[in-house]
Parts: sequence; structure tokens; C-alpha cells
Amino acid sequence: MIPYENLYKSNHVFFEDYQKVFNETLNSGWYILGKQVQEFEKEYADFCGLEHCVGVANGLDALTISLRSLNLQKGDEVIVPSNTYIATILAIVNNGLKPVLVEPNIHTYNIDPTLIEQSITSKTKAIMVVHLYGKTCEMDPINELAKKYKLKVIEDCAQAHGAKYKGNIAGSLGDYGAHSFYPTKNLGALADAGAITCNSVEESEAFKELRNYGSSVKYHNDVVGVNSRLDEIQAAFLRIKLKHLDEITSHKRKLADIYLKELSDEFIKPVVEQDHKDVYHIFNVRHKKRDKLKGFLFENGISTEIHYPIAPNNQKAMRSILDGQQTPIAQKIHETTLSLPISFCHSEEEIYKVIEVMSRF
Repeated sequence: MIPYENLYKSNHVFFEDYQKVFNETLNSGWYILGKQVQEFEKEYADFCGLEHCVGVANGLDALTISLRSLNLQKGDEVIVPSNTYIATILAIVNNGLKPVLVEPNIHTYNIDPTLIEQSITSKTKAIMVVHLYGKTCEMDPINELAKKYKLKVIEDCAQAHGAKYKGNIAGSLGDYGAHSFYPTKNLGALADAGAITCNSVEESEAFKELRNYGSSVKYHNDVVGVNSRLDEIQAAFLRIKLKHLDEITSHKRKLADIYLKELSDEFIKPVVEQDHKDVYHIFNVRHKKRDKLKGFLFENGISTEIHYPIAPNNQKAMRSILDGQQTPIAQKIHETTLSLPISFCHSEEEIYKVIEVMSRF
């Protein structure tokens, strides 16, 4: 069986270094907000070409804290793509804000900039873009709209570590970047982990305060915060992985090139655009017989995933919240998309095997 992902194999090459920093951290006796977190924050900010990075417990918290720092009023609106993962919308809802769904471009799967302005109202306060599958959004027109209407732009970079738009890295393209380091990500920890990136010292201090019970001085709580702190061990692991992120990205781009060149046009493949450097956290294809294709691949020893099978407005938890927001383009994507194996653990031979099986479908 060719697995969709094998985290043991993907991380095995780093085990010796992981063990070393684990022992160092264990013996240090300092496990929360210590040297490892501080060093990772500096190194990841440098990687993104930014001044500041604030480590948090997970990607959802990175999104939630980013929004909370804006001190918006209950019922204020945040524009968000209609085909995103549920976490992006939960961050909005959990802040007492209203998610306003905007459809994606059917070719890139990212929010369609040409559809955003018609959804802006007097209550709109932010645009939360999602760099889905490892491709950055078309940021110039989005930032122009944000400037015109005085909106904040928050990037959901969970799937786009190192992805670029016109030479600039995801996380540096808006006001804040919210990052997830869930284990399956290109830059994955060995548990939940996340971060927020920005260029403002004032905003970074606000994020640090919010992640730590609303406190910047121990036992003095100035705002209503949360407990969301990147732990020392995961930060240590991420520091190792970050040194190899370019290698991981290069490997996945090489596998993606094979798919793009060799896979039949019967399958709708990701678009490649001149101003974008895609990092292929996910390599998805679309096919009108997606479920049969998925079953055929499994019967022939190939495991796949669907990102994602249900549109957010069709989720039971969201029906009353997103009631009446119609998303036919998102629905079409959710009904036809299939994610193929493209992990750091996969070989070129395995990718050619996937292609050979798909050619017989």
C-alpha cells in the first residue's frame, strides 16, 4: 500500500536530532516559553522576512488570537473563502463575529478577488484569506480592496509554509499571518503547534499578552486572554525541521512536477502561475467520478484523502450560522476534489505508480 502520509517515515531522518534536542530541553527544566520558543520565533520570523513571530498552541489559536487583537464588536463581519477548512470559520465565530462567505476561483481554489467587493458592508472589518493547498492567494487586488475600505488582512498560512507570491513569503502578504504546524504540514511539529507573524512590535506584544492569560507581567492580567503557548519541545523540533524546510519543499515540488507532466488531462490538475511559488502541501485533482476514483485507487494499493468532503455551510455545526449563504462553486470543488500522495516520505517511483494506476481508471 502506498500511504497518503506516513509521519514516521517523513520524520525518521530527523530522529537523531530530535532526540538530542529533546534531551537538552528535558534536562533544562524549562518547558514553557523558554529559550527554544524564543529562538524559533526569531528564526521563523527571519524565514518569513518579518520582524516578529509569536508562538501559540495551534493554528486555530493563531487565527483566533489574530482576530481577537483587533477588538472588534460582536456581529462585525469577516470575509472568508467558502471552501476553507472549518478552523478558519471557527476563529471568526469564536470571536462573536459573522463569517461572510466569498466563493473561490474554480481554477486556483483560493478566494476570488473579483467577488470580494460585492460582499463588503459597513460592518466588514477584515478579510481572512486562505492560501489553500500550498498556493498563495492573488494578494495585490485583495490588499488594494483592504486599503480602500480600511480592512485588516489576516492570512491563514496553515498549508503554505514557504509559498511565495511575487517573491514574498506567505505570512508577510497581509497584516498578520496565522500558521499551523500540525504534524502533516510541510513544516510540521510532532504535536499541535502554531504561530502568528507580523511586522509591528505593538501587535506582537498584544499577541504575546493574549496567548498568556492576558498577562505580560506574571499574575497581572490586563486583558481577557487565553492559554495558548507553544511549548519548548515542539519549538525545538520545529527549529530542526525549519532548517530542512527548503529541502522538504523541493522534494514535494519535484513530485508535483511528475504529476503535472505525466498525469492525464482527464484529471483536472492544479494550475501553475508565473507569480506564484507553490509548495504543494496538498496535490489535489478533480474528477466528476471522484468517489469511484478514490475507491479504485484504494483497491489498487493507493491511499488518498479528500480536502474537504463537506462545504462549511453544509456542516451541521454551521447551518444556523451560515444559513442562506449559497456556495455552488465551493460545492463543486468539495464534490470532485481528491488529494494524492505527495509527502516527504514518498519516492518518485511511488508517484509514477500512482499515475500508472490512475491511467487505468
